[in-house]
Amino acid sequence: MKRIFMGAFLFGVGLIGMLDGIVFHQLLQWHSVYMPTDRFHQIVSDGLFHLLVTGIIFISGLFLWKGDHHVHGGIFWGGLLLGGGSFNLLEGIIDHHLLQIHHVKPGPYQLHYDLAYDLAALLFLLAGWLLYRQGQAAQSR
Repeated sequence: MKRIFMGAFLFGVGLIGMLDGIVFHQLLQWHSVYMPTDRFHQIVSDGLFHLLVTGIIFISGLFLWKGDHHVHGGIFWGGLLLGGGSFNLLEGIIDHHLLQIHHVKPGPYQLHYDLAYDLAALLFLLAGWLLYRQGQAAQSR
């Protein structure tokens, strides 16, 4: 059960990181990993970020492959949402608010976009925690 949860958690981290890179960095081009630099270095920093989250997804696959497959679905989905929510909340607090190396959408209303991003992370965490608890309860029966 622990390997499935850890695999799902890491999969959530990698998946939400990949979606962040694809949607916000590439499609919308609202920001990159490291904004205060030239375009070439923004692209390189985004590429390194994608390489990192791809590695996390690969490691999550190993955990899931080696894990006990007789676990309640709430453990997997809860872990996935907890991982994704943790990534978004930490990334939001550290990169957007503390270091301010980039914002979700720079410019007018950037604080609103950053706070909406944080709120989505909190909703992921809440949903993940509820699903995980449900999975634990069902698993113990």
